[in-house]
Amino acid sequence: MRHARGYRRLNRTHEHRKALFANMAGSLIEHEQIKTTLPKAKELRPIIEKLITLAKRGDLHARRQAAAQLKQDKYVARLFEILGPRYKDRQGGYVRVLKAGFRYGDMAPMAIIEFVDRDPAAKGAADKARLEAAEAAES
Repeated sequence: MRHARGYRRLNRTHEHRKALFANMAGSLIEHEQIKTTLPKAKELRPIIEKLITLAKRGDLHARRQAAAQLKQDKYVARLFEILGPRYKDRQGGYVRVLKAGFRYGDMAPMAIIEFVDRDPAAKGAADKARLEAAEAAES
């Protein structure tokens, strides 16, 4: 029986899991939609919900708490400048997890985790900007 087992370990150490969720949360904040395995998506949901709640608060202490969890300043800035005001009037339920079939290689259940009122242009915007800057530098 698994009484008092609060989370999925995902066959990782505590440090690896912490780094994994910091990276996944940053990617979700940047792209507003990511595809991952279903257990990882279900574990990422409460982490992102708490970060959005911090962004709604918006004070310096909340910003420092988010920075301690996210590790990159650009994600913290996007969280507090774009996502926090977007969900100011919403009382929770900021992300959804959609099942997306099974991965071809190992039949792992896949899922898409995305923000509820996401911006469709945000996905891949950083990559497009990087490619345009590289093309402008060449010419």
